[in-house]
Amino acid sequence: MNDSPSADFDAQALADSLYSLRVAGRSQATAEFSTPDDLETAMQAQRALAAREGAPRNAWKVAMSPDKHAVVAPLHPYVETARDAELPYLPGMKFEVEIAIRLGRDLPVKAEAYSREEIYDAVSEAYLGAELLSSAIEESGKLSFPLYLADRIGNRGYALGPAVAKTLVDTVSQAKLKVVQGAVTIYEGSAKHPVDDVLGWLVAYANDASRHEGSLAIGTVITTGALSGAMLLPGPGKVEVLLSDEYELSVTLVS
Repeated sequence: MNDSPSADFDAQALADSLYSLRVAGRSQATAEFSTPDDLETAMQAQRALAAREGAPRNAWKVAMSPDKHAVVAPLHPYVETARDAELPYLPGMKFEVEIAIRLGRDLPVKAEAYSREEIYDAVSEAYLGAELLSSAIEESGKLSFPLYLADRIGNRGYALGPAVAKTLVDTVSQAKLKVVQGAVTIYEGSAKHPVDDVLGWLVAYANDASRHEGSLAIGTVITTGALSGAMLLPGPGKVEVLLSDEYELSVTLVS
């Protein structure tokens, strides 16, 4: 995606509007925004929003647009923890359990497509992670995905938890997952990625010739998609995650 400006779209104005809504913990309807025309202009607004928020440049989520174009957004607020994390809570917030990876080498843009094996070999560590979702757009991305992309694909926080066996990148669909908040079991069952491959969207993004040259640099953390769907939380408090009866992460959500 390049940075060429659009004559009819003010990326900074949209970023300012999204930022104000996020700070106030509010949302508004898609129709009330000036929406980006495409993913390129959406990314201009996303970068402006991330700059206002002070989002890090080394931790990202990867996803897929409705027209099958791999997209990314920075994670913020972002914490790394061996076991326990604390993040802000908003009413209506959703919670996702994910596998994140850290790159052990650069993945520059190149003419030949990366294979999945090459991407796997570039992973130095894998982690259990948890993403918080809450959009400044009432309909999230249902009516305008570019607008949702500008809103950092709904990210409102991320906890990078304990390291897990790298082989889980390939076998997580065989793992059991349990998510509990207080006395309420929010999820219990098999872990399942939306495209049945933890690396699926990352491979697609790595092979996007229009991505920024340094976008997949050594040390970058990328979270790869929900293993449990987006779970609506009953309120603030401690959410506890158990994966494969071995890996644990707790995230305390504070109003």
